[in-house]
Amino acid sequence: MAFFSSILSKIKDGLKATRETLVHGLKSLILGRKLDESLIDDVQRMLLEADVGVAATSQLIDSARADFRAGKISKSEDLLEHLKRGLKELLGGPQTELAESSTKPTVYLITGINGAGKTTSIAKLAHLLRSQNKTVMLAACDTFRAGAVRQLEIWGERLGVEVIKGQQGGDPAAVAFDACKAAAARGVDVLIIDTAGRLHTQDPLMRQLAKIRSVAAKQIPGAPHETILVLDATTGQNALRQAEEFGKHAQISGIILAKLDGTAKGGVAVAVRKAASVPVKFIGVGERPEDLQAFDADNFVEAMFSE
Repeated sequence: MAFFSSILSKIKDGLKATRETLVHGLKSLILGRKLDESLIDDVQRMLLEADVGVAATSQLIDSARADFRAGKISKSEDLLEHLKRGLKELLGGPQTELAESSTKPTVYLITGINGAGKTTSIAKLAHLLRSQNKTVMLAACDTFRAGAVRQLEIWGERLGVEVIKGQQGGDPAAVAFDACKAAAARGVDVLIIDTAGRLHTQDPLMRQLAKIRSVAAKQIPGAPHETILVLDATTGQNALRQAEEFGKHAQISGIILAKLDGTAKGGVAVAVRKAASVPVKFIGVGERPEDLQAFDADNFVEAMFSE
């Protein structure tokens, strides 16, 4: 119970800005008012302003309006509880735990645009896996930016994790090949492959990502076992568009939503979950390695709505 409370406390702290704007705003708007069509319209506008997204907001509001008209909810307090339940349903769904191969290594391919927090999220994920007594190897496939490789190396040194790299400007898929060979030969539990900070509008870079996937699959059965997109929660609608585009072209299986502690619009978690049709696997709620939290819809919504 103490462990659960600690996790909920971290998420609650990380969602402070969202809670103070979105949730406190909703409570101020809803509580004490008569429940009618006008109030439901006002809630719709507030959800859209909080980057919950058009599709998710429409689902929440259509459901609330239908229940109101059917007499299933009659008080403003009922509407607030209805929204909480709806958010949990939208954010839930498929298994949010990371896939794990029955044979070593399990391979996780991490993608996302520059500045989203990709490298830091990889370090946090490696830290989490190490805390579970798993051996981890990193592959620095962003060969076009020396700074990105060095940043990954620094994290590797801090965490005691080996980093496989290649020549600057070299073929990223060749680095992935070497890393898969090394991870298999050394019996590493998990190989995490970093990729170039590719823009979703750049087709050649998307093809490079597909090439890395192909190389990994040929070397290790079932690889990559997860392809995870890192999104910067502070970018709001840009994060939503990235989720939509990567979801179309990159066979994404999950999302890490980084920098949630830095935004008042944590509703973007709902928007990207709806847009990408894949689960949020982790959320970043701070700068420290331990601030990557496994995502749980109930915990997330309860933390948002807590006092």
